Amino acid sequence: MPTARLPRPAAFWTVAVLLVLVLAASGVPSPLYRVYQEQFGFGPGVLTLVFGIYAFALLAALLVVGGLSDHVGRRPVLAGGLLLQAVAMVVFLAADGVGWLLAARVLQGLSTGALTGSLGATLLDLQRGERPLGALVNSVSPGLGLSLGAVGAGLAIEGLAEPTPWVFGVLTVVFVLGAAVVPALPESSPRLPGALASLRPQVEVPRPQRRAFLVAVPCLVALWAMGGLVLSLGPSLTAAVFGITDHLVGSLLILCMQGAGAAGGLLARNLAPRSAMAGGCLVFAVAVGALLVSLVTGATWLFFASAAVSGLGFGAAFLGAVATVTAGVAPGRRAGLLSSVFVVGYLAFSIPAIAAGIASASVGLELAAEVYGVVVILLAVGAAVGLRVSGRRAPATEPAEEPAEPLAA
Repeated sequence: MPTARLPRPAAFWTVAVLLVLVLAASGVPSPLYRVYQEQFGFGPGVLTLVFGIYAFALLAALLVVGGLSDHVGRRPVLAGGLLLQAVAMVVFLAADGVGWLLAARVLQGLSTGALTGSLGATLLDLQRGERPLGALVNSVSPGLGLSLGAVGAGLAIEGLAEPTPWVFGVLTVVFVLGAAVVPALPESSPRLPGALASLRPQVEVPRPQRRAFLVAVPCLVALWAMGGLVLSLGPSLTAAVFGITDHLVGSLLILCMQGAGAAGGLLARNLAPRSAMAGGCLVFAVAVGALLVSLVTGATWLFFASAAVSGLGFGAAFLGAVATVTAGVAPGRRAGLLSSVFVVGYLAFSIPAIAAGIASASVGLELAAEVYGVVVILLAVGAAVGLRVSGRRAPATEPAEEPAEPLAA
């Protein structure tokens, strides 16, 4: 008997919830890193390795299967990715050493990489033409999901004697149920030939979107590099610089930045894409500068306030970048293009953070974070300037910006 299909609006919001849940699960380990450090006895270098191996596994999945749902359909990739996410949660449950943590993060990264492009593309497929919310939901989901996961884990650490069985046990059940819901979703993408060829590792950017993609790269690198630092070393930084060892407070730093990132996307939803990207980059750069001042002066309130404002800039700029890059992309190319956007993001998310963790062993965590912040500021300002220059040079047949068309109604 065929499975009843959800109506298109209900299917859209179901996919949006699944995307937030997947990203929330990826944020759950961040507050737990210090717990694992205490239990298993490792330093910042190993911590960033545990963090970074997730991103590398995610990148591998994006490069290999990121565009697969454009060829075999969205539902098979979604169901398989959600079941693999459940397996990763089970491995977290069994973890009793660094090796298990690495295995769990690899599985989680592979699953998240497979799901990121396909869930995001499904949102673009299912959005209503008169109210295009796909780019908005894609851009706010990372901030919303990561902050919910981090704060939820922080609360569990504070309130439960054994938080990890509860956290990962609940997530296991959630993802199994999510996979069970997938058959009720409508198949939203035409199936293109070339499924096997699509498995060759590649960054897939259709020719009409290449110029916009290149313009967005410096913005993506700046934003995600800072996000990687906060998620990997943020709680350790609050403990080392400000003497705040409370696990919940460490997760609140992630909430300040990532939660504000979701708010930034919502606030910028009526701006033209390129304006949102440029303005968000400048706000982000100023806020990161204020964060560096807080590290030098020891002003805790400024540290958290600037993290929140940097999140607002992050959200606006990322929304603008996603909307700019995906404008006009053909339905059968959406998963591959979105996966390429996230390839850039997760490369910036992982490699600089790992380098900072390794460098902190020699120069100290505070100095490593300060140098890191300066580089991020230069990238963000350069992205805004480059966007402005590229707009002036845009050919008449390819408008640089359409101010009359907002990102969402």
